Amino acid sequence: MQFRFSDSLKNIRPSEIRELLKYASAKDFISFGGGMPNPLTFPMNDIREIMDYVLTDYGALALQYGNTGGLNELRTEIKKLVLETEKIKTDEKNIIVTSGSQQGLYELAKVLVNPGDAIITEEPTYVGAISAFDANKAEMHSIQMDNEGMRTDLAEAEIKKLTSEGKKPKFIYTIPTFQNPTGITMSLERRKHLVEIANQYEIPLVEDNPYGELRYSGERLPMLSTLDKDSNVIYLGTFSKVMCPGLRMGYTIGPEEFVNKFNLLKQALDLSSSTFSQYVAWQYLKRGIIKQQIPKSIELYRKKRDAMLKALDEYFPETSTWSRPDGGMFLWATVDKKINTTELLKDAVQEGVAYVSGNAFSPARIQSNSMRLNFTFSEEDQIYRGIEKLGNLIGKKAGVVQSQ
Repeated sequence: MQFRFSDSLKNIRPSEIRELLKYASAKDFISFGGGMPNPLTFPMNDIREIMDYVLTDYGALALQYGNTGGLNELRTEIKKLVLETEKIKTDEKNIIVTSGSQQGLYELAKVLVNPGDAIITEEPTYVGAISAFDANKAEMHSIQMDNEGMRTDLAEAEIKKLTSEGKKPKFIYTIPTFQNPTGITMSLERRKHLVEIANQYEIPLVEDNPYGELRYSGERLPMLSTLDKDSNVIYLGTFSKVMCPGLRMGYTIGPEEFVNKFNLLKQALDLSSSTFSQYVAWQYLKRGIIKQQIPKSIELYRKKRDAMLKALDEYFPETSTWSRPDGGMFLWATVDKKINTTELLKDAVQEGVAYVSGNAFSPARIQSNSMRLNFTFSEEDQIYRGIEKLGNLIGKKAGVVQSQ
């Protein structure tokens, strides 16, 4: 039998990151590829204790089907969390629990986008967002970034152009704090301008904030959700980086009408996110364990970030540049423009080290000489050895290119 697959699959690219994960557990292999938290940050004992408590006191409920919108007690704790950490005021009716923020991205596009509709993203942007938007046949218009984040002047010009053509974007997607893949934080001036643009042109803003609590230096900036007074912002959060990714817990905050549409779609996708995971997340927040765990993660990750920056200073060719993030999990390196990092990755894997090539994050496919480097997963000695190997490969490749 020959299967006839749907046309929607034609738009979905295979994930370079998923392919690299198969090397991550190989002995002596150094991976800067995945966005994986370090297992040392997983609160194993706390999670074990919570699981025992949940099974003992709530087992009949925690192992049953759940409410599509999410466990009410968990949504109450999320409401408290975002108010305390980001000054975001919301209600339980505006919150829907998702199976990781990736599900939120897919639902977002499915709810707001018809095939061929325009949306605005950063250039580069999160590869998972590209996959979710591609799966829903969105037409991505990516806006160049600099050290202050998305060039909002270019975003406004693109919105004007698209609107004049009858293709006003359905939403603007951004990761303003410790952006994935670059690690760049959008400046306050740009944040204010982006909110002004969204309100002026009546385009929803989608604010993705997976890494906001992982700050190692610099001052905290207000979220778009707090700068906007007209309720045009949809906020995506996750517990993957501040608890553990294996429980697959995320959440979306938005206007009630929007959340209701999310709810309808989620009924078709999975009925509800894991009830047991929601009970665990509820207790994780209620007991304040998150407040104890995040400082430990910050202490560990700051050292790893500093180690990678030092290694890059020492081993990467002078023609290379890279971001210096104040937080998050990644930095973005750009090498000699004649080097294709997708091709270079094959040689790097042979040398026992991996990264994710720039074009994996590029809707416009214009990041061919860049790479994303994750610093949270590897040990410090691995970071130095891995960056040295990459630096040597880049230097050799640049020398070969220049001699031709």
